[in-house]
Amino acid sequence: MSEIDNDDESFAADKLIEAIENQLEAGEPAAAQATLNKLTLVGYERADSVEMMAMVLANEVNRMFAEDRPFDSARYEQLLRALPQLPEDDESN
Repeated sequence: MSEIDNDDESFAADKLIEAIENQLEAGEPAAAQATLNKLTLVGYERADSVEMMAMVLANEVNRMFAEDRPFDSARYEQLLRALPQLPEDDESN
C-alpha cells in the first residue's frame, strides 16, 4: 500500500508544481513571480524555488480544508513573500 501512497504524494506534488507554473505564466498573483525572482536572486535554483512555492500552496490548501474556509489569498501571498522560510504545519489555530 505504501507504493500507492507514494504515487498519490507524487501526483499531488506534480499538481501543486503545475499550479505554481500556471500562476507564474498568468502573472497572478503577482507575488508568485516576485517570490521566484527573489529566491533565484539569492541563489536558489528555479526548480527548488518552485518546489518551495508549491509547499506554501499546499500549506494554504491544507489549512483551508482543516478550517473549513475559503482560500485565503492574502495569507497565501504573505507566506510566499516569507520564503525561503517555510510555513509551519500548525492546524491547531
